[in-house]
This record gives sequence, structure tokens and C-alpha cells, in this order.
Amino acid sequence: MAIVKPSLSEALTHTLWARTLSSEQLVRVERETSERFIEAGNFVCKQGDPVEHWMGVTEGLLKMSSVSPSGKAVTFTGMLAGGWFGEGSLLKTEVRRYDVVALRDSHVAFMPRTTFNWLLDTSIPFNRFLLNQLNARLGLFIALVEYDRMLDTDARVARCLAALFNPDLNPAGGNQLQISQEEIGYLCSTSRQRTNQALQVLERAGLLQLDYGGLTILDLEGLRRF
Repeated sequence: MAIVKPSLSEALTHTLWARTLSSEQLVRVERETSERFIEAGNFVCKQGDPVEHWMGVTEGLLKMSSVSPSGKAVTFTGMLAGGWFGEGSLLKTEVRRYDVVALRDSHVAFMPRTTFNWLLDTSIPFNRFLLNQLNARLGLFIALVEYDRMLDTDARVARCLAALFNPDLNPAGGNQLQISQEEIGYLCSTSRQRTNQALQVLERAGLLQLDYGGLTILDLEGLRRF
């Protein structure tokens, strides 16, 4: 049986921040937020673009990355349904500092800057959510610097997978993830073959179980410490 994609209204209602809003605030957010379909391989936004929206994944998988002037690519994180991003650039009123690409066919919600700023002005709970989100993202990026410089490939794959289960940044819930080894490789900047080897190591360590078309996390804290 085909899985029915939730409507934008349903997707917004189930986000962590929307649960903190009053019914009147949520009505305005739903009215002013739009949704776009992004085909796999296409950009959601590009480094250097003006930032006029706060964005959230309603369905699919995105990759946040950047390319240096010398051509070196760095992947920051992956984003699943329920994850929102771009608040830092909106708060600082700067151009986009990274690229976001759809790794599979995805749907993305776009909340205009005016709506985002209105929520900042009218909702204390929304501000608290943003503080938690910014703190979680700061921790993620500090860890990224650490494991990019200090850890081997197996450990980098472990930490990359653990980040997809961060309850603040990717609040999809559950311990199962439908994701291909190729997609994991894109997120971890490793080849599909090397990704497969790392996943086998993590499975033998009892941290995850490889399933057809995805995986099940058995020990999330173990992945974070690996």
C-alpha cells in the first residue's frame, strides 16, 4: 500500500516548535508558509544566496555542505523530515553560508522572514525552541570539527548516523531509518564501498542492524561514543 504524504498543515502541526504556538499563531504560520518539491540532486539553496526564508524538511533527505575556493567539500549534516534550518542566517541577516542539496526526492517548507520575525516578537516558547536548536547545532558542529580531524572512517560514519537521530535537529522519532548506503556515503563523504565496510563494523559491534533499504539503531549512545 502506498504511503500517503502528509499535507503541509499536518507536517507543521507535528513539528516541535509548532506545538508551542497558540492556535491563532499556528493559523497564520500555515497561511504564510509554502511548500516546494525538490528533485533528488537539486539544490534547495546555494551558498551566497540571500536568506529570506526559514526552511524545514516535510519529506525526504537533505545534505548541508560547503565547498572552499580551493574545491574542498565539507559535509556538515543531513536533515530528515521534521528538521528545520537557516535560523542563524536569518537572525544575522547574512547571505547563505552553505549549500543544501536533496539526496532524494524531497518536500521542503519555506517560512518567510516576516513570519519568522513575527514569531520571535510574539512567542516566548518559540524563542526557547530556537535557543535549544542553536545550542544543539553548535554542539553538532563542534563535534564535526573533532571527528573530522581525529577519527577514522568507521567512527565518522558512526557519528554521522548518530547525528541523524538528534532529537532537536532531526526529531523524526523511532530507531529505524530508511536510507541507502549510497546516501550515507554522501553524508559522510565516503565511498559506498567504504561506507559498507564501516556499517559492517558497527553492526558487529552491536550498535545497529542493517535492514533491507535501511537500518535500525540498537545503541544510540554507543554510536555517539564510537
